[in-house]
Amino acid sequence: MRTALALLLLLALAAVPGSLIPQADVDALKASQWQDNHPTLTPIYEKLGLFDVYASPWFAAIYLLLTISLVGCIIPRTKVYFRAMRARPPKAPRHLTRLADSASYETEESPEEVLARAEKVLGKRRFRRDRHDEGTEGGYVASERGYLREAGNLVFHLSILVVMAGVAAGSLFGYQGGVIVTVGNGFSNNLTQYDDFVPGSLYQQEWMEPFSFDVTDFELEWLTSGAGAGQARKFVSKLRYTEEPGAEEKTYDLRVNHPLTIGSTDVFLIGHGYAPVITVKDPDGEVAYSGPTIFLPTDMNFRSFGVVKAPDAKTPLALEGEFYPTYVFDDGPHSSFGDLLNPLVSMEVYTGDLGLDEGRSQSVYVLDKARMTKVTGEGGKMFRVDMRPGDTVELPDDLGSVTFEGVERWNKIQISQTPGKFVALAGVVLALLGLIGSLYVRPRRIWVRARRVDGATLVEIGGLDRSSGGDIADEVESITAELKAAPTGAAPKEQS
Repeated sequence: MRTALALLLLLALAAVPGSLIPQADVDALKASQWQDNHPTLTPIYEKLGLFDVYASPWFAAIYLLLTISLVGCIIPRTKVYFRAMRARPPKAPRHLTRLADSASYETEESPEEVLARAEKVLGKRRFRRDRHDEGTEGGYVASERGYLREAGNLVFHLSILVVMAGVAAGSLFGYQGGVIVTVGNGFSNNLTQYDDFVPGSLYQQEWMEPFSFDVTDFELEWLTSGAGAGQARKFVSKLRYTEEPGAEEKTYDLRVNHPLTIGSTDVFLIGHGYAPVITVKDPDGEVAYSGPTIFLPTDMNFRSFGVVKAPDAKTPLALEGEFYPTYVFDDGPHSSFGDLLNPLVSMEVYTGDLGLDEGRSQSVYVLDKARMTKVTGEGGKMFRVDMRPGDTVELPDDLGSVTFEGVERWNKIQISQTPGKFVALAGVVLALLGLIGSLYVRPRRIWVRARRVDGATLVEIGGLDRSSGGDIADEVESITAELKAAPTGAAPKEQS
């Protein structure tokens, strides 16, 4: 158990870098920006796997060792528990009245009558009972209750293994992917449509459900007053979907925490943002780039960062900058509200090699500036493209023009198959049941001895609380009162 606790602490410590360092599979943009800002630490962190902590070999090793340790803890404890389940209640101490919680009285009844009634009284209270004969002097009844407490502990520890097995099944045989879909566009469930896709090591691509959907509308409300002013609520993404090609078309209101389930696949709404519609033209007026460009939010007021790449322009161009839904300049540019009250896009312009012809993948949210040059204005002054919807800015050096056509919305959709989720849920339920059992089942022992002393029957009752439940004295008193309720003609004598 000490080893399991040490490994559990080590697992918690190992998870700390995952919350402090941007994880590539969670937020690729943040991870890339962090790497750009820390060029010295980045190679070291990459070797240690700190940008993907939960998939690193050292994290998996701790996880596996914890599993082995739990198994090694549960098996011997289970053997001990089964032996205890078959064992008889322990024998009574020689002097019951020396126990902290005890009582005694004298009666005219025979020891056999007292012990028979003691068995009935304890049986009604769900005690496991065992009667012992002490010869001509009498005997005693040993009883025990609360032996299911250890079962609760074992169930709780076993549930951890069940949860781990469910998580492992989901990691091995499931997948999780994400895609950003602009309102009015659609998605088909095949690998090429995903922005990010993390399959389990044993997942097969043919297991993917052949569904598709269109995001027809997106509704949300902005709070303009009260304690929550500036926040958004009531996110509803209107979907029109088919479960397979040629199937009946259906509709669904996709909400946060209310996923659409198609077969074994769950579709979640996990985010939203803005996609400014940018058009880039070369000096001849030919369109080199046009369409909604995803900008990713960087704060609660949806100040957003994005990149526009126009490799087909006469002179390859790229723009990098920010979008402000409600632009305000107050000690610097920022957005004061998340809704589109005063939208503005502000970007810097670069020319040169975008690195798209090298055959390696490149994030659409990151601009590789290694072989690019920032465009400057007259006299080498800083040049920025600051536009509101409908504005067009002519670029210097006869590079063409940029137009801010308008703004569309996008939804971040998470699509996943987690085959072990019900196993993990069963483990959580088992953990709750085991925890309730270990907290509320109070093991205790009661002994009732009856023997003849000076022509009368001396009855002694003693109790032992093994969990500090706090009410063993009350139970001893209650059992004593029931035993004293002797038949007519056998009234008990109070013991001085």
